Amino acid sequence: MKKRVISIGNSFGIVLDRAILALLDIAPGSELTLTTDGQRLILEPVRPKERRRRAPARVRRRRPS
Repeated sequence: MKKRVISIGNSFGIVLDRAILALLDIAPGSELTLTTDGQRLILEPVRPKERRRRAPARVRRRRPS
């Protein structure tokens, strides 16, 4: 898929198709990280850290009877 860079006020931007945004679960207001490898721009949605599946050790310990 090819896109053109457009002028948005004093900046430039790229319009992303709704299908791509839906595929990546990106909605208006979503936070994205932008990185580069020197030749490419990489946009990634910021996801909340996965909650720990196991209880902390202090909760798992059994108390003496």
